[in-house]
Amino acid sequence: MKEFFRSLLASLVALGLFVFGGFVLLVILISSMGPTKPVVPAKAVLILDLNTNFTDSYRESSPAELLQKAAGTGEVEGIPLHVVIQAIDRAAHDASISGLYITGVVRPEGVGSGPAALKELREAILRFAKESGKPVIAYNQYWSKRELYLCAGTGRVYINPAGLMDVTGYASETTFYGKAFKKFGIEMQITRAGKYKSAVEPYFLDKMSDANREEVQALLDDLWGEWKRAVAGDRKLTPEAVQALSDDLGVLSSPEALKAGMVDKVASGDQVLDELKLLAGRKATDLDYPQMDLETYVKAGPEPTGSNRIALVFAEGSIVDGSGPAGTVGGDSLSRELRRLRLDKKVKAIVLRVNSPGGSALASELIQRELVLARKEKPVVVSMGHLAASGGYWIAAYADRIFAEPTTLTGSIGVFGMIPNIKGLANEYGVTWDSVQTSRLANSMTISRPKTDAEMARAQATTDWIYDMFLTKVAEGRKLPRAKVEEIAQGRVWSGAAAQKLGLVDELGGLQDAVAYAARMAKVENDYRLEGPSEPKTPVEKLLEALGGGRKNYTRGRADAVKSRFLHVLGELDAFNDPSGVYARMPFDLNLR
Repeated sequence: MKEFFRSLLASLVALGLFVFGGFVLLVILISSMGPTKPVVPAKAVLILDLNTNFTDSYRESSPAELLQKAAGTGEVEGIPLHVVIQAIDRAAHDASISGLYITGVVRPEGVGSGPAALKELREAILRFAKESGKPVIAYNQYWSKRELYLCAGTGRVYINPAGLMDVTGYASETTFYGKAFKKFGIEMQITRAGKYKSAVEPYFLDKMSDANREEVQALLDDLWGEWKRAVAGDRKLTPEAVQALSDDLGVLSSPEALKAGMVDKVASGDQVLDELKLLAGRKATDLDYPQMDLETYVKAGPEPTGSNRIALVFAEGSIVDGSGPAGTVGGDSLSRELRRLRLDKKVKAIVLRVNSPGGSALASELIQRELVLARKEKPVVVSMGHLAASGGYWIAAYADRIFAEPTTLTGSIGVFGMIPNIKGLANEYGVTWDSVQTSRLANSMTISRPKTDAEMARAQATTDWIYDMFLTKVAEGRKLPRAKVEEIAQGRVWSGAAAQKLGLVDELGGLQDAVAYAARMAKVENDYRLEGPSEPKTPVEKLLEALGGGRKNYTRGRADAVKSRFLHVLGELDAFNDPSGVYARMPFDLNLR
């Protein structure tokens, strides 16, 4: 009997290995065949599904997510913002495209889909309508401020009869943990330089400081002012009329939205479908009509041409020491990439797209140093996305030219340090420490006790030194008087429009403007191709990696929103890995809603 079970077990193991090997072989064979290039059908309607997070660079999926996607249960990864914009611009002059259909609700996550990114996308949609003369139909059951900002000027803004429209204005809410930490016996020991450097406030206060409230209010006023002017202009209303809708109604029903002039038509889904069929040259009674989603349309595009190369590099996410995990900017990894591009004679210019709240001061300095060296060899131009604050500004300061959108969040020239003291929490559960040291400051980085006055003095001195270095670099890089930099720094975050007036930004514009400027500087404007990071790894490459955890489908449920926000805060703590414990990071997380 023992031999029987032994043989059975061996057979099952062999069968499992055979099945797994066959599966891997099948995937490799399918992948090796390669996808054929899509063909755009005549009179096709281009579909722009907004149900994505518009990031600057490609997002890597785990092997588990790839399997989910293959099974039809995973989410669409989406494509980077600049690729979306290029495709829309190409479609405007493509005779095979009869019109553009926009639907869906934008899904903002992390540093993606911020006001500045949406402004670039909005301008591409408006260019399509103006330059092509082709119809643009935008339809939703629920219109948030993001989708309305994108589509208000398209000419055919439709809402479902049971739909709603959010015009409530902007708000930013911060979660404070100060009282909770005290309750559990945790003390956050803080050093900071800059009146407005409030990134550490949630960890030891229970409400906004006056300085923090002042700058957040100013930022929201700038962002809301841009939204009101744009939407009011699109809908042929005054900003005052839009403000009245926001103050008096907030969320509009479909009849209220139509009466207020915020939509062009109330229509059900089947009525919109019939209109799309007619747009594509079909009858309303036809079962289908020629169409193509934007992601497929990107793959149908021509290969880039041009003998000169302009490198597009992304700094997206928190800046961390080392190589950094996915979704962060690793000081070592980005420095290596910039060094490679600097030494590559075929690269005529570098465009750095910054979309980062900052982070490690040391990592920021490593990146900046490579940009300074690169600038000696070729033009270096920075395009600021949603965020280019603190460390994100540190790495941009020495560029030949800095572009930002009016709604970009930038500046935040200040630093802070934060070390917890968990003695109270640990002692409560019987955990104690003892130590032996050779000098008074030998154990100054411990979290087992409060810092002494001498240790806090040295920590503050380090913070002040790095802040002084930051001020000097900004003054040198932007060619500003040191006194002026000290005045506009203080850790304060500015909108892109305000930053331009202060001299922190050279020009208002998007990524396309930055690329065009770099090409002119390199004297290759008539013959160049833009080269960015390659697309994510192939399914086979990822499948052969260790399987990771799946990703939860997106939902707007309140409980999930709370959970997501809490996990986001915990995830941000992982970014605090600077060896010196000093950070050049945006002073708050502007959670717009």
